[in-house]
Amino acid sequence: MATKKFIKTTFLLFFLLLFISSAKGQKPDSLSTDSTNTGINKKRLTILIAGGSAVYIGTMYGLYQLWYKDYPQSSFHFINDNDEWLQLDKCGHATSTYYIGMVGYESFRWAGVDKRKSAWYGGSLGFVYLTVIEILDGFSAEWGASGGDLLANTFGSAAFISQQLIWDEQRFQIKWSVHFTDYAQYRPDLLGSTYLERVIKDYNGQTFWISGNIHSFLKKESRFPKWLNVSAGYGGEGMIGASSNPAEIDGVPLPYFDRYRQFYFAPDIDLSRIKTRSPTLNLLLKYLGIFKFPMPTLEFSKKGVKFHPLYF
Repeated sequence: MATKKFIKTTFLLFFLLLFISSAKGQKPDSLSTDSTNTGINKKRLTILIAGGSAVYIGTMYGLYQLWYKDYPQSSFHFINDNDEWLQLDKCGHATSTYYIGMVGYESFRWAGVDKRKSAWYGGSLGFVYLTVIEILDGFSAEWGASGGDLLANTFGSAAFISQQLIWDEQRFQIKWSVHFTDYAQYRPDLLGSTYLERVIKDYNGQTFWISGNIHSFLKKESRFPKWLNVSAGYGGEGMIGASSNPAEIDGVPLPYFDRYRQFYFAPDIDLSRIKTRSPTLNLLLKYLGIFKFPMPTLEFSKKGVKFHPLYF
């Protein structure tokens, strides 16, 4: 269930990015306002509301057709899935709501909405969308609403909104990195059979990061590189089942894998602080910030300390 929710969230995030990128690419004379007007651009706000509503309705309809239509319904209920995937699926929820909030904020700012309202309205979009998914899951007999997911969704949105309100910038970013592991071969139905499926489904290869910008806490005249961050990551390994590893599948024995948590420490690059002459490229760099930059990394786990010359 957690993997399916991650796919659903990725589905919406892709279309939101596609929409706002195409909207920003419109001809300046069709969207711009008088240079002396610093208020709301009604044309852009209309495009944002109409286009955003169409994206929302379209994705929700598509998700219903893909995930809910052919499954039995039930009365609304909760499930407790907090022991699944060493909680890495919850990290995925927080990351998704954080970046949907970022897209929402940039969209409202593009339409001329002031910073505070953009932070609240745009930053809440991820929480609103994923809450609707939880409600739909709550009425599905096969799944159910997850309190842990709701908490993770709240954290992701709150992390974005609070920083915009306090600092007018994201000094701490939630990031994600991924690499391929050998575990998918034992459960390709669950962990993915293609490269793309493995990127999304195999939590063994996913790491979630909190990346903090050092320069933002120093004096403005400091010569410390603005783009250099320090980051802490969390991952897990040995998982070929959600809550526990099965000993066999359809009578075929599976190897024993020790499930354990991993913690990481590494430098990072804040792409959003690398400024170019192109506003579109600057925005792209900000969105690409979801990916942790490969760097030399220290790994800490119950198996000891390990150094990775370059960790993805």
